[in-house]
Amino acid sequence: MKFAIQVNSSPNHSNAGHAAYQFVNAVLSLGHEVFRVFFYHDGVYHAFKYATPPDDELQFNAQWSELARLHQIDLVVCISAAQRRGLLCSDEAERQGKRDDDLADGFRISGLGQLVEATLEADRFIIFG
Repeated sequence: MKFAIQVNSSPNHSNAGHAAYQFVNAVLSLGHEVFRVFFYHDGVYHAFKYATPPDDELQFNAQWSELARLHQIDLVVCISAAQRRGLLCSDEAERQGKRDDDLADGFRISGLGQLVEATLEADRFIIFG
């Protein structure tokens, strides 16, 4: 079975992102496919490269990055939601005249078209948060 996942909530205000991460790991371990994880609304906070939670807390961006690397999962961040929250990839930062590239490894910025495609390609679409 092929899954598409949407994460809507910040790692600091809800456990929905962690639940999504655990769900993705579980379905992969059962031999299913995850077509795409789409980070929307405050879910984009999972993709900040420079997020530094305390050492005794989960490092969400690093966990998602590693998962994407190991399983070639497409981690897509909504461009509008990202811009509203100050998250810029290198291309967008350059276009805006800014220096930073805040996007963590394994994530990419794109639009809602990627979300629509994910819902069409997947057998199941699940929203967390």
